[in-house]
Amino acid sequence: MVNQLDLRAALAEAQALRYTPAGLPAIDVVLTHESVQAQAGSQRQVKLSAKAVAFGTLAERLARQAIGSQWRFRGFIAAGRNGKGLVFHIQDMQQD
Repeated sequence: MVNQLDLRAALAEAQALRYTPAGLPAIDVVLTHESVQAQAGSQRQVKLSAKAVAFGTLAERLARQAIGSQWRFRGFIAAGRNGKGLVFHIQDMQQD
């Protein structure tokens, strides 16, 4: 089974860098995306906000980035805490 997301998005919000009980750096962020996508023979305007999280050195790197900066994020989707909603787990990011 495949669970991969490749998303060009802006860093809209970032919480303070925190540490897991195991001492791993972590950061919770909100990403925003806008694009035009082809669907059923027509063009569709897409706008979204997504909750995301990064761990380790990637979290430390993300914590240093400017709000509004554009990136290409790659990772996977998982259930949020308490099974509510979805969270994008970022595994890689490249400057867009």
